[in-house]
Amino acid sequence: MRVLAIDPAIRHTGYAVIEGNSREARALEYGTLSIPQSRSQSECLLLIHERIGELIASWQPDELAIEQIIYVQSHRTAITMGSARAAVVIAAAGCGLRIMEYPPTCVKLAVVGKGSAQKQQVAFMMRALLHLTETPPPDAADALAIAFTHLAATDPLRAHLFDKRKYI
Repeated sequence: MRVLAIDPAIRHTGYAVIEGNSREARALEYGTLSIPQSRSQSECLLLIHERIGELIASWQPDELAIEQIIYVQSHRTAITMGSARAAVVIAAAGCGLRIMEYPPTCVKLAVVGKGSAQKQQVAFMMRALLHLTETPPPDAADALAIAFTHLAATDPLRAHLFDKRKYI
């Protein structure tokens, strides 16, 4: 299975394409879509939508996995994050991809073994589990972890551990 995973944010959206299963996976591409502060929010959303469309066209993933909205203290932050997430979901839905979402604690539990793991721990584990030559940047590492979690959640031997996943 080939999965495109997204850690959505308005200025720094992490993305990853991985292939395989939870026992043997390899990263095909990963990175961070960084958008300058000089761009308006609407420009950011358009750029996110376009870049996700390009990744889908280039890699032809079977499914898309995305991080669920997390609790945030500011309504403004929640709306901004939700907008970035919507740009991703619309791009994927427009291409007919099945979309799954995972809460951050589920992702951390799947890759580190602890739902309260720090970003550095997630990045370290992604480097180890995917046999990367370097530790990925934080947003890209989160996207790799989301993709890895999706592979684990679709594994018949591990699927029962992922009762919080849901289709959107």
